[in-house]
Amino acid sequence: MGEQNFTQGDNVEWKSRGQNVKGTVEEKITEDTMAAGRRVRASTQKPQYRVKSTNTGADAVHKPRCSATRQIVIEETFR
Repeated sequence: MGEQNFTQGDNVEWKSRGQNVKGTVEEKITEDTMAAGRRVRASTQKPQYRVKSTNTGADAVHKPRCSATRQIVIEETFR
């Protein structure tokens, strides 16, 4: 399955520690940087997204992917 492109404000869902988490896209990251308390390796060909949890307000950075059900899903990136 191909990757999806997200824009700021998109509602997304991802898995974190076995739980589904809902939130919004805050930023598309297309170069190496520091975000959500860690170093992020990204490029225009392999972007990552800074997302904010609706429940906790916590920031996280994730790689995009499509799900079989075509929901907007972001794959969790581990350090």
